[in-house]
Amino acid sequence: MTIRLILTDIEGTTSSISFVKDVLFPYARRELPAFVRQHGQTPEVRQWLDLVATESGGLCQDAMIVETLQGWIDEDRKHTALKALQGMIWEAGYQDADFTAHIYPDAADSLQRWHDEGYLLAVYSSGSVPAQKLFFGHSDAGDLGPLFSSWFDTEIGGKREPASYANIAQRLNALPEDIVFLSDVVAELDAARSANMRTVLIDRLEDYPEPRTGPETHDHPRVTRFSDIQLPQV
Repeated sequence: MTIRLILTDIEGTTSSISFVKDVLFPYARRELPAFVRQHGQTPEVRQWLDLVATESGGLCQDAMIVETLQGWIDEDRKHTALKALQGMIWEAGYQDADFTAHIYPDAADSLQRWHDEGYLLAVYSSGSVPAQKLFFGHSDAGDLGPLFSSWFDTEIGGKREPASYANIAQRLNALPEDIVFLSDVVAELDAARSANMRTVLIDRLEDYPEPRTGPETHDHPRVTRFSDIQLPQV
């Protein structure tokens, strides 16, 4: 069995959980009211605001929608509309150099090496595809976007649903068993394995001070950094 494609999560995998929770989320929460005031009537923003309004019982004022979205940020809710709006707000932050995206050096080095060795790289994250591209395009290690050939978010399905991984394999025109999925979330790895993908649990001390070993790994191969991942040559 030959691995030819590497599918990776972002938060807690290539990058620290704290960056997302301590930098990106507070920035989006703080900037959301002004962003909606300035851009709320543009079609690409309005569609998401209207979706939130409808799903929340018919909210009639943008201020109420903003409060709902801020509550979702506090809850770390994985909602496609929230992710899309956050991505638009983060774009301004990246372009204004308010921050760069954290990436672990071992992840940046391994992703570059795998790309150079001929592996295809793809991302699957709960953050929107535009947010993913911004993230890797403005990382601490520079522009890593060109390393990736495909990007997936929750529009293809939830990350704990096996069907999502089957859909990704189909989109990539690949057999699931030729893909390895990297994540820090065991339930996501379980779903990927159910779809016949290979899996690796990333269990970083920086993000998980209590190592997950034994039964906690659900028999997924476990590493503490990308440099420990062993892949066959293509």
